[in-house]
Amino acid sequence: MSENAARKLVSNNAVLYLPDGQTIELPVITGSENEKAIDISKLRSQTGHITMDPGYGNTGSCQSKITFLNGEKGILRYRGIPIEQLAGKARFTEVAYLIIYGKLPNQQELDAFRDSLNHHALLHEDMKHFFSSFSGQAHPMAILSAMVASLSGYYGEASEVEGIDDPDMNAARLISKIRTLAAFSYKKSIGQPFIYPKDSLSYCANFLRMMFAVPARDYEPDPVVVEALNLLLILHADHEQNCSTATVRTVASSHASLFASISAGILALWGPLHGGANQKVIEMLERIRADGGDITKYIEMAKDKNSGFRLMGFGHRVYKNFDPRATVIKNACDKVLDKLGIHDPVLDLAKQMEEVAVSDDYFVERKLYPNVDFYSGIIYRAIGIPANMFTVMFALGRLPGWIGQWKELMDDPTHRITRPRQIYQGQTAVDYVPIEKRT
Repeated sequence: MSENAARKLVSNNAVLYLPDGQTIELPVITGSENEKAIDISKLRSQTGHITMDPGYGNTGSCQSKITFLNGEKGILRYRGIPIEQLAGKARFTEVAYLIIYGKLPNQQELDAFRDSLNHHALLHEDMKHFFSSFSGQAHPMAILSAMVASLSGYYGEASEVEGIDDPDMNAARLISKIRTLAAFSYKKSIGQPFIYPKDSLSYCANFLRMMFAVPARDYEPDPVVVEALNLLLILHADHEQNCSTATVRTVASSHASLFASISAGILALWGPLHGGANQKVIEMLERIRADGGDITKYIEMAKDKNSGFRLMGFGHRVYKNFDPRATVIKNACDKVLDKLGIHDPVLDLAKQMEEVAVSDDYFVERKLYPNVDFYSGIIYRAIGIPANMFTVMFALGRLPGWIGQWKELMDDPTHRITRPRQIYQGQTAVDYVPIEKRT
């Protein structure tokens, strides 16, 4: 037993021995998949100590019934259903319903949900004027987050959580309108007129039409592209307590509205270490192409810690073996490229890099396999979505998870406002010095 601290499990409790001689017995919580957590919620009040866990990598912030993730074994399940089954059989709208409401919908429930999405697809006409206020160089994520937050101004019952009498309606509003907002953001960035949603199309086909149709000619979504987009949205629908999801729950814990909480999640997702990773993959490949396309050179640079080059789209903070989503999406990636017959030097480099990395001992030993960001970036580029829209696409997929997590927190009568502690390392007490006496 170390001098600083020691722990041992006793029945369903853990005993913590502190350096000052204190001892505290803490409850042990066991999850449905046999995960173990030591409940330290009373540690500070009873001992004066807190735990230190930068980045919260070892801290459970909540108990949830939505997503199970086991990074060591490469397992991802939504409400108990393996991602491999959902990705191969379900539609995105089914998965959204599953995550938010805790069960797969029957046909009547699914039809009603789809009807609700169609009903709420249009934006208030006044909102169109907001888009003209953004700079032509504005990032689509900046526009999306601002527009989602502004929805609170059009739906009064959503302005404060206590005033919401129909959270299901607001969930449907968000899931439906976010694709319209995303497509309008893209149209704004390229100077094309907005294309309104069409009720006869599926969720994914509708979005693609709003993205790529123009008044002079209609756009008929390719079924292979529609299927690939459906798959990508499902694979991104939830991923446990990641940065953006934790942000949504943190903001929601203050009783902020659904729209405000989701807007905050979008901003958290924007970061290149989170949702921006697939954009970084394409930017990396563009850099390699501009430098002559020597894959071997950059593979060797990735192995050299002093090179300053980081290989994007390989490995994952949580998955220590393989990313189950990447296994599913690889086949879809190959199918899309074959079907569309695209000859893109950047995508050719991606395939070369994949082949080298999965056979190189350095990457194999460290389990640095291509992850979902690597393949999703390739697919989005292949179907014509620009790199600055990649993170927006991520947000479209992640929205059901954010809504489900918001709803779960709001339905929990024991939830508390999030308020982490800190260990202060600054100046101790000093006296104020008048400005004329300062040196």
